[in-house]
Amino acid sequence: MHRYDVETLTAGRWRNGGGATREIACRPAGAEEFGWRASVADIERDGPFSAFPGVDRAFTVLSGDGVRLTAPGAFDRTVRAEEPLAFPGDLELTAALRGGACRVLNLMVRRGRWTVRVDRVTGPVVPPGGHAGVLHVLWGRWRAGEEGPAATAGQGVWWDAGDGAPGRGIVPLSPGAVALWADLVPPDRGRPAAGRQAGSASMVSSTRST
Repeated sequence: MHRYDVETLTAGRWRNGGGATREIACRPAGAEEFGWRASVADIERDGPFSAFPGVDRAFTVLSGDGVRLTAPGAFDRTVRAEEPLAFPGDLELTAALRGGACRVLNLMVRRGRWTVRVDRVTGPVVPPGGHAGVLHVLWGRWRAGEEGPAATAGQGVWWDAGDGAPGRGIVPLSPGAVALWADLVPPDRGRPAAGRQAGSASMVSSTRST
């Protein structure tokens, strides 16, 4: 598993000047066309979103009052904190901030090659074998494996499909601990129920949207 801290990730400014993106991971690394990509973005002002044809997205507000995403005649959703939203990346969307700048966790997957589901979790997470994933801490302290420092808000871990999961999975260490778990599933693998946290709030069934 690979640890990260959002504040130490390199911020790339958007071409339109409306925000910045910090990449957590992109796989395959160095490939011209990613299979999946995870990042944290700071949206600083209203403006257009880049379209990604053939890509599905899962988008979760981490901080701020939320954002309204619209495509005339096709899409109109308001996203609030800790409420994952799935939508096709093909849409030409415009973002309108509800009350100032906000920070979001953004997962993108190549349609037909990966699917993604994002859950808000409060208990132990055991990643299914062969899946990739990201766990991003919202509140409290979490630990992946037996060694290393605990992850706190704004930190987390990610893993690729070939990485081995820690023996105890990823566990909360403090009362009220909350995280977002993005489970990235290759097309040749199912999504076994045993891999989910019992009692978790399932917010996004997949990135496919009608």
